Amino acid sequence: MQLSKSLLLFAAQGGLVLGQSNSTNSSSSVPWYPLSTDDHFSFVLFEMLSLSNGGGAATGEVMRAASQIEAGNTDSFYNEIKFLADSIHDIAASINETKFPVSAREAYFRSASYYRLSVFYLTANQTDPRLYDVWDLARADFDKAISLTEVRGERLTLKGPGFDIPVIFWKSPKACNGPVPTLLLGSGYDAPQEDSYHALGRETLERGWNFVTYEGPGQPTVRRDQGLGFIPNWWDVVTPVMDYLETRPEVDAKRIALGGMSFGGILAPLTATREHRMAAVLAIDGLSNIQTTAAKTFPAVAIQLFKSGNQTAFDAYMNAARVSPQAPTLFKWFIGQGLWTFDTESPYDWFKRLGDINLDGDKLKNVTCPVFVGKGENDALAGGQEQQVVEALGSKAYLYEFKTALGAGEHCQLGAEPQLAQASLDWLAEVFEGVA
Repeated sequence: MQLSKSLLLFAAQGGLVLGQSNSTNSSSSVPWYPLSTDDHFSFVLFEMLSLSNGGGAATGEVMRAASQIEAGNTDSFYNEIKFLADSIHDIAASINETKFPVSAREAYFRSASYYRLSVFYLTANQTDPRLYDVWDLARADFDKAISLTEVRGERLTLKGPGFDIPVIFWKSPKACNGPVPTLLLGSGYDAPQEDSYHALGRETLERGWNFVTYEGPGQPTVRRDQGLGFIPNWWDVVTPVMDYLETRPEVDAKRIALGGMSFGGILAPLTATREHRMAAVLAIDGLSNIQTTAAKTFPAVAIQLFKSGNQTAFDAYMNAARVSPQAPTLFKWFIGQGLWTFDTESPYDWFKRLGDINLDGDKLKNVTCPVFVGKGENDALAGGQEQQVVEALGSKAYLYEFKTALGAGEHCQLGAEPQLAQASLDWLAEVFEGVA
């Protein structure tokens, strides 16, 4: 099977679409200052750094931790970020929260983010107890933080068909005078709903709208608490949330928008093919099939094995590849994260099911509301799929390209969240204005 030879080729070419390789950044096309010589570490740390825009991190804290992490060493990554999380947690716990609630809140928000980030690469071993223990620390600190916000986050658990749906509802202060618009935002392949508050939550609340987040099977809380992987019928997750929102007196039921970040850029429009009560959809960014973009970066032998339907051979190849020191960090993480989020031990099963969640064919013709399609100019993950989504949606689509020269061209506009909020939420405000 010439595993080592194809892995060497993959190590050289693996950054073409999914993102980065383990090479030094002198040859990297990443459009921001690198935080590690391991490009995937650099991307993940940049993602953490971007939460600073919404109070989920602090630049100096993240930059210091980045300087201490050994490139490509996931144990080093965990140890340094966990040290930072523990340290900021200790600061938060030492604050008299009755006297200084803002200081305590902001520290707890940051420690929660760092706890969540510390376990990012641990999904490669689904039995690692830290996946659960440290996550509980993150959840506890986030809950402490939202108990100290002026706009309190309210945790809820809704019933779906065979699973529970964790929700956080942030009531706009303006809703005291009557129902207001609501943004319901979902995450994607790896991010938790808590991150969404730092990405778009504060900006949404400042516009006088309610902000609501949720998670479904495969996403961090549901995967941990219920042991469930991703499902293709995502409307089964969102419809119970829509049912609930219609019962809330704070919610203008005619002005609910559904947003999706990253892989959620597939899940949100996919939901809208069956669930038609949303006034609008935000696809950030516009994706149609992650399996397709991933396949372009895999070694040819891997794709040949997959297409042959030889599950045993494909599993053996991919399992060997993802533990090889020659494989890029991104490649190893992408597979390990996939096995975790789809709750399977078979790479073949994961990759097949990943492709089942898509916007291919005639599905998008069933969307009845307007759709904002975000496109990062340098977003290698989407690989140009934004245009395919727009063409399939026709007049219902509004395409907005975020520019690399302005620091907004990365996937989901990481690091330029104010630009993302301005473009997407201003567009959404005009849609809401036109709702009868």
